[in-house]
Amino acid sequence: MLALLRTRRWLGYLGLVLVFATVCVALGSWQWHRREEALAAIARLDANYDEAPVPLADVLAETDDYEIDQQWSVVEVSGEYLADEQLLLRGRVRDTAVGFDVVVPFRTDAGSILLVDRGWVPPGSTSAAPDSVPAPPEGDVTIVVRLREDEGEIAGRGAPEGQIASVDLDAIAATHDEPVYTGAYGLLATEDGEVADDLGPFTRPVLDEGPHLSYTLQWFVFAIMGFVGFVWALRREARGDEELEEPREPRRPRRQSDADIEDAILDGADR
Repeated sequence: MLALLRTRRWLGYLGLVLVFATVCVALGSWQWHRREEALAAIARLDANYDEAPVPLADVLAETDDYEIDQQWSVVEVSGEYLADEQLLLRGRVRDTAVGFDVVVPFRTDAGSILLVDRGWVPPGSTSAAPDSVPAPPEGDVTIVVRLREDEGEIAGRGAPEGQIASVDLDAIAATHDEPVYTGAYGLLATEDGEVADDLGPFTRPVLDEGPHLSYTLQWFVFAIMGFVGFVWALRREARGDEELEEPREPRRPRRQSDADIEDAILDGADR
């Protein structure tokens, strides 16, 4: 079998199996990392979502501060909404309906601006915009929000004036003279202790780890099966070659029966 393995044809087969196994292991490892990311997201949600609010400055000391472990952190801050600079965030889905989130800059008492997503509104008579958008409270207000990371720009997606395709904090900050929090924005929980009843509120996300573990095991099994199939095919061909090389015993002449002897005598007498 080793001699057969040294042939060019079987070395080529072995190379193909190695490539196949490498791809399978890489895909399995990728699925494993996806599972780890999903588990980490679940852990962050469980650790932060229902915590008591803390001052915004205790979590984000600078406007560009933000760590992924701070996602869903509950913070409290006082200031006022800049209602004239309100934006509509396109393409947000609630219960299968595609509508808009209402994003309003919030000037804190410290003079910095935090982008606040106040909630969802349905589309209006056309899908281009809602028929009406509830205004935020006027004057000083204390809000509680949950932090979300900057979404950044989505390539290939645009929006008309007054609307945005994503929460791109750097792009929004470029339109303001005051310092803007660019690491994270807030999903509104309460305003002066009350939940805004004129907007679709945010509910706790339902996260699960998905099928990544089963996909990981499948890819690793595929890699093993590639080697098993290779060895099986190699052994089968090697056995076939051995059978061809084994000398066969000469066939013994068949013993004549009495009838054959009588037929031979009669044939001789006829001649």
